[in-house]
Amino acid sequence: MSMVLPMPQLPILLHIPDGFLSTWVATVFYLITIACLAVAIRKTSESYQESTAPLMGVLAAFIFAAQMMNFPVAGGTSGHMLGGALAAILVGPWAAMVIMACVVGVQALVFQDGGLAVLGANIFNMGIATALVGFAVYKAVTGFGNGKRPFILVGTFAAAWVSVMVAAFLTSAQLAVSGTSDWGIVLPAMLGVHALIGIGEGVISAGAVAFVLATRPDLLGITPDFGDSTLAGEHVR
Repeated sequence: MSMVLPMPQLPILLHIPDGFLSTWVATVFYLITIACLAVAIRKTSESYQESTAPLMGVLAAFIFAAQMMNFPVAGGTSGHMLGGALAAILVGPWAAMVIMACVVGVQALVFQDGGLAVLGANIFNMGIATALVGFAVYKAVTGFGNGKRPFILVGTFAAAWVSVMVAAFLTSAQLAVSGTSDWGIVLPAMLGVHALIGIGEGVISAGAVAFVLATRPDLLGITPDFGDSTLAGEHVR
């Protein structure tokens, strides 16, 4: 009588558990993440203002709470907000990286949401890449629209959606390179699910930015009449 042991189910969400990445892939992304966070902390310190710390704290709390709440997507799968793009839009990409590293780190340490051995990869995928790519997309769209309100909201939605897709692609690549799954299996599964999750991310992020525009447009470097703006680019030095 033979027994077939079940293979571990591949993660469809972005919090990679321990054992799913090869040692060298996990190590490489730990080193990359440490280097990126060192730069992010230095850049954040250089551009520090009195309002920076409270806003970063509020954003971290909001993103942490939002990530704890799942919403249903197709096929019985659920997803949650990442928040990297939203944070980058409001406080700039460097501070956003610090925020996301804290959020993802606490989730791994306290709630075992993602493995500790692969924490570097998870922070890079969900915090560093989403902040950089999301901010770049946001700046491109709002720059095209000269900082007008409709382009700010469209840019926020686009930034959030693209950032989720980039995180899903990076996770797929890490799993495939580690030999955990084949490219042809993990990539369509991850991108298909996260294309829908990204829509939810975009709606939530655009709603949050719309609220900021209505109450504190100065956080985006915008005058109350939505005239010329420097957008969040003032956060980058």
